Amino acid sequence: MHSIKNCLYILILLFTATSCTNMVSRSKLPYPLTSESFGDQVKMVTIPLSVIATSPNEGLTYGAMAAILLHNGKDEVSTLLAPQINYNQNFGVTTSLYGAFYPSPDRNWEINLSKSTKVNDDYEFKIRDKTFLEKKLELNAFLYSFADGSARFFGFQSNSSPKDETNYADDETGFALSAGYEFAPNLQVVFGERFESVDIRNGAVKKIPFIRDVFTVDQVPGIDGYNAHAQKISLVYSSMDSRDMPTHGFFAKISVEQSLKALGSSADYRHYEAELKGYFPLKEDRYITVVRLAYSQTLGNNVPFLEKSILGGETTLRGYGRNRFIDSSYLLCNLEERIRLFRWRLFDVNTDWELAPFIDLGSVMQSLDKAKPSDFEFNPGIGFRAVVRPNIVGRIDIGFGKDGPAVFVGLGYPF
Repeated sequence: MHSIKNCLYILILLFTATSCTNMVSRSKLPYPLTSESFGDQVKMVTIPLSVIATSPNEGLTYGAMAAILLHNGKDEVSTLLAPQINYNQNFGVTTSLYGAFYPSPDRNWEINLSKSTKVNDDYEFKIRDKTFLEKKLELNAFLYSFADGSARFFGFQSNSSPKDETNYADDETGFALSAGYEFAPNLQVVFGERFESVDIRNGAVKKIPFIRDVFTVDQVPGIDGYNAHAQKISLVYSSMDSRDMPTHGFFAKISVEQSLKALGSSADYRHYEAELKGYFPLKEDRYITVVRLAYSQTLGNNVPFLEKSILGGETTLRGYGRNRFIDSSYLLCNLEERIRLFRWRLFDVNTDWELAPFIDLGSVMQSLDKAKPSDFEFNPGIGFRAVVRPNIVGRIDIGFGKDGPAVFVGLGYPF
């Protein structure tokens, strides 16, 4: 949800002059900090960082953090810990701890613990495990509880106006579970279950009207809070050479999700999704062209606004803040060129440094047959990536939309 991955920055990771590298006995670093892939002595690199951040929704944030990197026996970063403290005029002081653990190529964990003195908090636990049934069965679990006091709503449809901008606190608690079985080479069927309880309350950005002071429940279903309990089935094809850092191959996914009042949801609705991605390398993977096409359609009456099809943010239209455009359907195209500029050993860590010019093109609409070329948003931009193989990607993406530039930073590729 809104962990370190979702923070948006203009200037981040302003490295201090020094880092610290120590060798620590593995006995002092119990599982999951280390695993059998580590040696008896573990290389631990600690990098102090200064942070000056901005966000289309949150405004200016500044503070400090540390990146603590633990290397396994192959000198690969297998554990990342990132404690952080910062200040924002809307949320006060925020302290957080993010952790990513990769005990094996087929199992990884993530945690995020964050608390602000005003409104915001975030508690997450995520695990992926593909060690069952000769690695044909993949299990995923995501547990979360968060409150985001910077959330925005502008209205529905592609022509929603900045003058109708409202603020609210998006308070959600829930879980998402999935089990995927590889029934044929590169083909997987996935069954998913999710439940979330959503409360909409006064936000932290007082200069912007509260959502219920501008819109009514009849106009925007779900602004008085709702429950969602949905079941999903997906068919997935993947020939990618890596799940987290692909350099070549294809990915395709089609999904159908059903929400029923009889099972505890606030509304009956269906959600359809289709996604296609391709990775095309040149010159020994120094240049990788990435293309994504995605389509979403939500059908039903009185569908809560946050359950509809949504564009905006660090993984869709990077020229806008999160949830900028909402309607019953969307069509999205992303084109990105990932260019490896050089490889550099920085702070005792082997890192690939990448430049990534991109174009995002997308629009929301009531249904696909009502899409108009004039409604599509064109968001060019530029990304900067630091890649620590085989697990970690740090990124900064700067996108340009009609509302001005938007800056995003996070871990992992956007798609």
